[in-house]
Amino acid sequence: MIPTSHWARTRNIQSMSDAFNPNDMVLRFRERAEAVRKRGLPPVEGPERQMFMDAAKLDFQDYAMLGDAVATLEDGILRLEIDLRPQS
Repeated sequence: MIPTSHWARTRNIQSMSDAFNPNDMVLRFRERAEAVRKRGLPPVEGPERQMFMDAAKLDFQDYAMLGDAVATLEDGILRLEIDLRPQS
């Protein structure tokens, strides 16, 4: 049995999947990755500055990976395929 998230159990998935476009979602993640890459750092010093830089690096990585995904929606199941193999 596939585990069902709380969100999926409490929402009408059929009507949501009819209007949901997974490729639009992937595009939004690409845009978020670019926004993270371009955003500046707040005026903080010391360890807090490094924490912001580390968080931005992880945010960019996560958004960029999802932005590179091949998304499909079949029978109400969203699949994101991300090739993490090194480029040759």
